[in-house]
Order: sequence, then structure tokens, then C-alpha cells
Amino acid sequence: MNMRVQPQRTLAETALIDAYGERQSHLPGDGAVMLKRDGAIEAIKHGLPTRRVESWHYTDLRRLLTSIPAFAPAGAAKAVEPIVDGSLVLSVLNGVSSATASKVDGVTVERLSDKLTDGSFAPALDLYGTDDAIGALNAAFVADGYLVDIAAGVTIEKPVELQNMLTGGQSHVRLPVRVGAGAKATIVERQVGAGDGLASSVSQLTIGDDAEVTWVIVQEQPDTATHLAQFKAHLGANSKLSLFFMNIGGRLVRQEINVLTKGEGCDFQLRGINLLAGDTHTDVTMVLDHAVPNTTSTEIVRNVVTGKAHGVFQGRINVHQHAQKTDANMACNTLLLSDDGEFSTKPELEIFADDVVCGHGATVTEIDHNHLFYLMARGIDEKTARGLLVKAFVAAVIEELEDEQIVNALELKLDDWFVAHG
Repeated sequence: MNMRVQPQRTLAETALIDAYGERQSHLPGDGAVMLKRDGAIEAIKHGLPTRRVESWHYTDLRRLLTSIPAFAPAGAAKAVEPIVDGSLVLSVLNGVSSATASKVDGVTVERLSDKLTDGSFAPALDLYGTDDAIGALNAAFVADGYLVDIAAGVTIEKPVELQNMLTGGQSHVRLPVRVGAGAKATIVERQVGAGDGLASSVSQLTIGDDAEVTWVIVQEQPDTATHLAQFKAHLGANSKLSLFFMNIGGRLVRQEINVLTKGEGCDFQLRGINLLAGDTHTDVTMVLDHAVPNTTSTEIVRNVVTGKAHGVFQGRINVHQHAQKTDANMACNTLLLSDDGEFSTKPELEIFADDVVCGHGATVTEIDHNHLFYLMARGIDEKTARGLLVKAFVAAVIEELEDEQIVNALELKLDDWFVAHG
């Protein structure tokens, strides 16, 4: 008789299980919500994913997640200034939401803790599959966040900025957003922190027909923090989603992106930047499902790696059998600034339709010495010249954003990063 031997739990796995036992009675929700939470912690009891799990092949979470900090009080955290002046700021401070209402016409805001308490949010806690470690961790511990509803037909002039601020300890939040038909909005998601922390964040976006959304994720956790995040989106007919992410911090980072085209004529645009330094590990894993005909997508990811940092981009595009006339292209380009830095790229296409245009590509290179010599020959010192070349490498991606204030803010963050790590 074959018997499967459960490996001895790691310190992190044990700490998560013990923490759930201690906090279970204090978490909002009962009945259906608690059933979902109990199922999620059971998934963690079976062990965090290792390299043997295909979707986690480059990020052995069981090995890399070495410690679990205790929960910290919410009062120690404060909201940060928004990227765009005049934005509607909705902050979650060490896992606790602080706003109760919206002052913007057409935008309705509710606290997630209320929806967990009354049980109506229970269906949204379902896991994506047996390898959904981030979903399981978040479903088990999530206590707050925001539900944002943007009414049909409205145009929100200023961004809605969702801030997840962690000053040590743990924070587990959800940020579901619904954008009604024909609406237009910009959402800025800030993942900010200080100290030794563990943050999980799940953003869920539903876009109505003919709506247009720009979603900007800026992850700037300290190099002592672990950040595990998911972004999930469903696109209606003739809608457009422009998703931009910028990773400029975190010791261990996993950003998952799952997008489903549900309506014909929709368009998905992904632009991303990973700025990696020190002894950090950052993994961006995307799964895009073209499930209906006549949809388009383009994904461009630029990476800058220095020190002993290790980066990962896994991008998978699934073109379903009925998704004829799909046009999808994906590219990942990496600039290595040190001999010890690494970047692993795994682009995938799985196509079951026969009338499609699809492609992908990946490059890894170092700074062109001819370009560097050209700048230095004109009196520019080497560090400044390297900075100009790096900025040129990623600036084109940032400048595709339409909001000039967001572009300027992100370019300043790029400059600050290179001053520290260039």
C-alpha cells in the first residue's frame, strides 16, 4: 500500500496555522465566511507551494518564506500623500480601513469588514485552484478593505487611490472594484510599507460594457517585507483595461495577474516595470484568457536588475477554441546591471483557435558599451550616463500613461531608485 508522507511543516507554515487559531474568533464573518476561511487554512496546512508546483517553479515559497511576523496595531500606520493631488484616497492602515464614504459623485465606497460580517462577500473568497497560495492566505486572514462601485456612464476626473499601508506585522486586504457600463476611471493602487512585514492583497476588478479603466499598481514595500498580491479582472464587451505595475521594493514579492475577456471587442494592455536590487526576489506571473472572439491584448514588461536580485516573469496567454480573431502579443525585456543578478522568463501561448495573430518574445542584455562610451565622450560621468540609459530603457513604458502627474511621479521614483542602486 502506498502512503503519502506529509513533510514536516516549516516554521512559517506552523506560524500561519497558529496565527489563524489565535485570530479566528476575532475575524469578521461567520457561517459561510468562516467555512471559506477554514477551507483556506486547510490548503495552507497541506504546505506552501514549492518548485514542484509548475506555476511556482521559479518561486519556492516554502523555502523563501522563512518567517511570519506578528500582527501590529493599526494606529501605528498613517496614509501617504496621493500620487495625484485631489485624488479620492481610500487607505487601509495595517489591515484596517479608515474611510467610510466617498465624496465623489458616482463613486460608492463600502468597508469590506461590513460585507464579511453580513456574509455577502463569502462567494468572493473561493480559491482559483489547488496552487492558489496567495488566495488561500488572504481568504484565511482578510479582515478589511474596500468595495468601490463606479456608476454606469460617469467619468471620474481624478484618480481613486487605494492605499495599503503596512508598518510591520501583517496586513491582509481585499480591494474589489466594479466599474459600470460606459464609465471611465483611473485607479491607483499603492502598496507601501516600513519595517518587517507580511502583506497579502487581492484586487478584483469587474469592467462593464464600453467602460475604460486605467489601473496603476505601485509596490514600494521595504526590502525587509514580503508582499504577496493578486490582481484579477473581468472585461465586458468593447471595454478597455490598461494595467500598469511598478515594483520598486520588497524582499520577497509575488504579483499575480489574472485577466478574463468576457465580452467581444474588449482590449487589455499591460505595461510593467520591475526595478530589482540587493538580495531580493520578485515574481510577476500573468495568466490571460482570451475566451471570446475579436479581442486584443499587448503586454510589455521591462526589468532592471542589479546586485544579487532575482526576478521572474511568467506570462501565459490562453486562446480558447471560440476566441477567433484574437490578436495578442507579449514581450519581456531585461537589463542586467550586475554579474550576480538573475532574471527568469517563461512566456507561454496555448492556442485552440485557428484564426488568430499571437506572438511573444524575451530578451536579456546588459548596457550597450557603445552607447555608454558615446555619452561619456561628451563629458557625462559614467554613473549619470548609466542612469540616462536605464531611464531611457523604461521611460517609454511609463510615458504611455495618459496622466502627466502620474508619469512625473513615477519618473521621480525611477530617479530615486537609481540614485540608491545605480
